[in-house]
Amino acid sequence: MTETELWKSLLSCLDLRTTDTGHEADNLPLDYHRLFGGQLLAQFVQAARRTCPDKAVKSLHVHFTREGRADEPVTYTTHRVHEGGTFATLTITATQQRGTLATAQVSLHKAEDGPAHQTIPNPPPVPAEEHNVTHDLLPWETRSTTDIDTRDAAPPEYELWMRTPEVPEDLAPALTAYATDLTLIGTALRPLEGISQRDAGTAFTSAVTSHSIWFHRPIRSDTWLLLRQHSPLLAHARSFARGDVLTAAGTLVASYAQEALVRFKQ
Repeated sequence: MTETELWKSLLSCLDLRTTDTGHEADNLPLDYHRLFGGQLLAQFVQAARRTCPDKAVKSLHVHFTREGRADEPVTYTTHRVHEGGTFATLTITATQQRGTLATAQVSLHKAEDGPAHQTIPNPPPVPAEEHNVTHDLLPWETRSTTDIDTRDAAPPEYELWMRTPEVPEDLAPALTAYATDLTLIGTALRPLEGISQRDAGTAFTSAVTSHSIWFHRPIRSDTWLLLRQHSPLLAHARSFARGDVLTAAGTLVASYAQEALVRFKQ
């Protein structure tokens, strides 16, 4: 699949169909015939946004329970735990015929003004075009000065710049959530000599078990964003990693964290 085809498929996946109990969505037609967790994250964001269109998604906490199939649409069933004038809380369940794929707790918030400050190191300048990199599931511009696929031991950190084609602003949270799922396991593996995320399925098996994302401010994905990642822990066949999303000007717009199974073969 070309980058253009993947981009069109992703936008189609985010165009959810309304049902009596929530929404239904199609899947990315990936070669390995299972669902990418980032797709589910993005669709959860879209389902929540459509359920409460007067509010923005503030946080999303997802637990993945089983592998999904790419040849069957995903049904998103939504339960309103609470909805007031300012805040709303939803429970959303993603299912296919074989059962539940993932559950999400979603908090939404109507925009309010107030004092603001942040304490976080400023990002470096956006790397030049010579630092363009390719991530198979990201159908847009990405740049990094670090090779996450190297098998040389390195600090468990990774910085990835990204910029999507121009899209409506209301799609930016879903597209950002999609991107945060791709390289956190690879970040956690960086200190291990002779191993990289490219060894999944041969040297180790992996599966994301939970993923959270917090949206702090309005966000646009079609301007440069920095995904700044760090993994403080890999232990007991589990990885833990977290990241921040910053604009090129240094504004913190989102944060995220993930736990995953990383089981090495004996």
